[in-house]
Amino acid sequence: MRESQDKVKEFNDVREWSTPEHVKDILLNMNEEIGEMWHLIKWVDFETQKRLIKENKAEVENFVGDMLYLIFKLAFLCDVDSKKAFEDVMAEYEKRFPAEQTKGRHGNLNAGGIDLK
Repeated sequence: MRESQDKVKEFNDVREWSTPEHVKDILLNMNEEIGEMWHLIKWVDFETQKRLIKENKAEVENFVGDMLYLIFKLAFLCDVDSKKAFEDVMAEYEKRFPAEQTKGRHGNLNAGGIDLK
């Protein structure tokens, strides 16, 4: 993860795009990317979603790549170590969502889920 974050930083540094004032723009860009992915599968049932994702694998891979790029860019602009952030969140999730209590259930408390936060 750190290697990827550093690669994104180098890419941005060479282009003089490593400016922290662009954080809000990155967040907007992330929303745009999510919207594009959502557009692919919106308003269809689960089986159709699976089929559309499979049929449009290149587009889905591009979405994942775009999001990873933006996450790593956001991380270096905010001086966050993406590897540490991920490991910290996973440790938190292990406590919040113990497998024996959450298996097959979601984390939305308002809809009957489990979240020990």
